[in-house]
Amino acid sequence: MSDLTRLTAHQQAELLATGEVSSVELTRAHLDRIAAVDGAVHAFLHVDEHGAIEAARAADDRLSKGEPASPLDGVPIAVKDVIVTRGLPSTAGSRILEGWVPPYDATVTERLRAGGLPILGKTNMDEFAMGSSTEHSAYGPTHNPWDLDRIPGGSGGGSAAAVAAFEAPLAIGTDTGGSIRQPGAVTGTVGVKPTYGAVSRYGLIALANSLDQAGPVTRTVLDAALLHELIGGHDPRDSTSLTDPVPALVEAVRAGAAGDLSGLRVGVVKELGGEGFQPGVEARFAESVELLRDAGAEVVEVSCPHFEHALAAYYLILPSEASSNLARFDAMRYGLRVTPEGDPSAEDVMRATRDAGFGDEVKRRIILGTYALSSGYYDAYYGQAQKIRTLVQRDFDAAFAEVDVLVSPTSPTTAFPLGDKLSDPISMYRQDIATIPANLAGVPGISVPSGVADEDGLPVGLQVLAPQRADDRLYRVGAAVEALLEERWGGPMLAQAPELEVAR
Repeated sequence: MSDLTRLTAHQQAELLATGEVSSVELTRAHLDRIAAVDGAVHAFLHVDEHGAIEAARAADDRLSKGEPASPLDGVPIAVKDVIVTRGLPSTAGSRILEGWVPPYDATVTERLRAGGLPILGKTNMDEFAMGSSTEHSAYGPTHNPWDLDRIPGGSGGGSAAAVAAFEAPLAIGTDTGGSIRQPGAVTGTVGVKPTYGAVSRYGLIALANSLDQAGPVTRTVLDAALLHELIGGHDPRDSTSLTDPVPALVEAVRAGAAGDLSGLRVGVVKELGGEGFQPGVEARFAESVELLRDAGAEVVEVSCPHFEHALAAYYLILPSEASSNLARFDAMRYGLRVTPEGDPSAEDVMRATRDAGFGDEVKRRIILGTYALSSGYYDAYYGQAQKIRTLVQRDFDAAFAEVDVLVSPTSPTTAFPLGDKLSDPISMYRQDIATIPANLAGVPGISVPSGVADEDGLPVGLQVLAPQRADDRLYRVGAAVEALLEERWGGPMLAQAPELEVAR
């Protein structure tokens, strides 16, 4: 493996700035790494070698003139396939969009291109972001680089696996109920869900409009801050976009990395632990909490009593919004079209196309959501779920009146074996039990690697949550934990990962 691919995005940017390496060399090194290992990992659905090299050449031209487009100009990136990219296939992991090439870019994609980041390709995902393991992709599962027989999390397992396998230094994911943070935890990467509305949703293939949020997937907290500052900010094309300026996230990282959290009040969420949480996960979490104390933070236990109902509420709200959003895939305008024999009506074509184009998990959630929204059941199910959502938001308000940030394990378990939970959807849904409350309330969250579980040697993540618009707090606390743990480990978390066996 090229040493270049082992460098963090920030380190790569520094080499580009000094002219020690070119963006073409850097991009080529990552494309070579993809060619070497992605047959085993399957992080990518589409690799754009030509486009990435062309963008790298343009970056080298700007850098040679001393006119960088951004602090990450020339550093390559991978993009989750739920984010539309002009001229590149965008399938959302579904057969119903197989071969669709958008005529426009998402705002996130526009900002990446404007910042000079070569796009390596599109990453695998659970179909329409419905899943916690990337096993529901219509194009086959992604494998966890730590153990190729285990899941990389979901729905954004492709983005997390690409970063963990050193195929890309940076990636973009989306988080509807934990789809950035949970893959981050189980692959030993950093995943950030920004405050709802802090990053534009324009051009995201919608799953649940009130929950979806794009964000960074990286190997360090500093890299996440650099990427977050690039893609964040107001977008008039997104009616839910915040008008607030992007906080000084890199500055927050540098403050946190000094290791002093004096004056910070940290709340440990009582409801996000105990039964159902793997012993190794809880052990690493307890150690991380002690590190926060050692750094000067005051740690207290906080109760958020309605969090125990968040999972049930989420799995009524999300399917309801999904059933509405996915109605647009009707075989009439774009994507797959299946025409039955004979003289089929438009309804016959629609039925046959959706039957062939949607996977089992998507069908399951569409049916559930349509039922929850139907006459006679709306108030009993969807209406009640929205009331629970309000109570979860009030729990956050009460907690943040006492503390500055909340902490918990990111995921209740480490990466489980492929196929282990496919026959038990409820068990699969419970993988997001710690991450879902943040999406219901719109608050920001980060998952930072916190070690490996004793029982299986697989990565564990620490989740930090902050009030809306206080994303900088995440970065300060995350950077402090990262610095303290790297001091203990003698280096970054991913240095502990086994080298990939590519002859598979």
